[in-house]
Amino acid sequence: MITLVRTDSDNSDFISLVRLLDADLAERDGVDHSFYAQFNKIDKIKHTIVAYDDDVPVGCGAIKEFIPGIMEVKRMYSLPSVRGKGIASAVLNELEKWVKELGNEKCVLETGKRQPEAIALYKKNGYHITPNYGQYIGIENSVCFEKII
Repeated sequence: MITLVRTDSDNSDFISLVRLLDADLAERDGVDHSFYAQFNKIDKIKHTIVAYDDDVPVGCGAIKEFIPGIMEVKRMYSLPSVRGKGIASAVLNELEKWVKELGNEKCVLETGKRQPEAIALYKKNGYHITPNYGQYIGIENSVCFEKII
């Protein structure tokens, strides 16, 4: 059974999953990884979710304020062994619920062209591609999305 736990970035299971995410992204992004890594620090993120399958951490995600009224989805990851089982969508849906509870109206996010699974996940969950924002403007590998919550 999948359980979703709201926590913060001090959670050891969240930290462990993010380490796996960063290793995967380093491999996929190659020389571009250091550029992206500077925007993916997890210290002081107040809103994270860890997904557990029978008490085993299998997925995670986070939100943080982008600008007032808009939250940015960050650090989405699920173990390769559980992909395709709806865990990432469950985490994303719980993050969106939390976004709304916090009084926000929109989510934005960035992912890379080398993460086709992530692109498919966001499209499946109603996110729309937008022009690249902030630090991702002009970055060829970046794909930015938004969704009104």
